[in-house]
Amino acid sequence: MFLIKWSYTKRYNIKGIFDRFPNSPVIFRQIKDYYFIYKINWDLDDPPVGREDLEEMELLLNEELGTSSYYFQRKNYINKTGAS
Repeated sequence: MFLIKWSYTKRYNIKGIFDRFPNSPVIFRQIKDYYFIYKINWDLDDPPVGREDLEEMELLLNEELGTSSYYFQRKNYINKTGAS
């Protein structure tokens, strides 16, 4: 999956468009020092979005914005990997 483009929206949100879901804009919000998916304006022309897709979208956007190190430090990621 690739991040096609992103832009800021009102209230400091970010809207991202991904190649696998080109008709479904993804809205991100900032929490602490990284971005997470707030909502997806899903379009019927796109395939259903799975959990793995959501995680990949978050990673791609955070890499683009240079916040991936904070993304990997979040509590949920640490619990998934078993790291302490």
